[in-house]
Amino acid sequence: MTGETDLTPRRLRRARIAIAAVFCAHGAVTGSFATRIPWIQDHAQLSAGALGVALAFPAVGAALAMPLAGRINHRFGARNALRGLIVMWTLSLILPSLAPNLLTLCLLLLVYGASAGMSDVAMNALGVETENRLGRSIMSSLHGMWSVGALIGSAAGTVAAHAGADARVHHLIAALALTVVALAAVRGVLDLRGGRDEEPPAHFALPPRSALVIGAVGFCAVFAEGASMDWSAVYFRDVLDTDAGLAAASTTMFALTMAAARLAGDKVVDRFGPVRTVRASGLLATAGGLLVVFVRQPAGALAGFGLIGLGIAVVVPLAFAAAARSGPAPAQAIAGVATITYTSGLVAPSAIGAVADATSLVVSFGLVTLLALALVAGATVLRAKPDGGPGPERPGLATDRTTGNKDETAAIRP
Repeated sequence: MTGETDLTPRRLRRARIAIAAVFCAHGAVTGSFATRIPWIQDHAQLSAGALGVALAFPAVGAALAMPLAGRINHRFGARNALRGLIVMWTLSLILPSLAPNLLTLCLLLLVYGASAGMSDVAMNALGVETENRLGRSIMSSLHGMWSVGALIGSAAGTVAAHAGADARVHHLIAALALTVVALAAVRGVLDLRGGRDEEPPAHFALPPRSALVIGAVGFCAVFAEGASMDWSAVYFRDVLDTDAGLAAASTTMFALTMAAARLAGDKVVDRFGPVRTVRASGLLATAGGLLVVFVRQPAGALAGFGLIGLGIAVVVPLAFAAAARSGPAPAQAIAGVATITYTSGLVAPSAIGAVADATSLVVSFGLVTLLALALVAGATVLRAKPDGGPGPERPGLATDRTTGNKDETAAIRP
């Protein structure tokens, strides 16, 4: 991609801060929505199964709309595309709490998910481009800032739920505030555009095979994330019989541990590599799932959701980073992995709700535990490859083909 020519180290650091703020605003929308799901369920008078059906529609909307993000980026440039898409996302927070019934909620969540998916692809693609130019790993910490945003949004939602605030008012105020933050942040991101001789990406190109393999690992992590984010508050209310404030706090605990792990994730991956990191992460998430399933006390369940968040935190950032370097078309590979992970988001809510209707939410989180365990076996697909495929090598460093040494200065060349 081409664009700015003044990519000095100072400009790149400023761009990193700006894209991190965009990730934070994006996460805050999700956190704000998740903590008020019980309110939305009661307002629309939905059973657990009906809620599960409705919560599948954001992923449907995302999967349908994400292939368009590449063309929007190519047509308008990375900065302008991100500006429009992130504003669509922040304002879409207003929609779900307005729904009076299942049909309306499904339609509004379809729009909510479409804006989520397109803005997600745009900011991740720009994050990888920024990482490449910096010459060091930043994707885990960027996703950490997303989790910080989810934590901020869920913390505010916890306060609103504890106070008994109407979610429609809460989400209106939050959406307007986050729109202002997002617009300010986008001003500082890199302004990159496709080359004049670069063909626009296809509307619905199939993802490369490498993205499918990497996406399978992301699928397991996102399933556990979606189940915990969307159903933890309901689990506390229905299974543990807690009040709305403590139920919302379970989502906050999950977001807190995810944020902490992602912010520290770059250093951990650099030291231990992606395979060992994901294997250990899978074991932590499995332990958390076992606590949720077998310990029927609020303290134990809080610890369990915290461990699930800690365990799955770095998996998706590693999957996006690996996909971007797995072939000649980074945006297409990112969109492929994003489609797979959003498909997991499509499956998770409905699967959790269906299993809960047939058996119980406890059994549903048994399924989450099994998928967390699958991360231990699937971690090998992120192994470093000698041909430059997925792996822990720092991005953006040019290799001298004669000496094999890394050229640090090449990372900041425009």
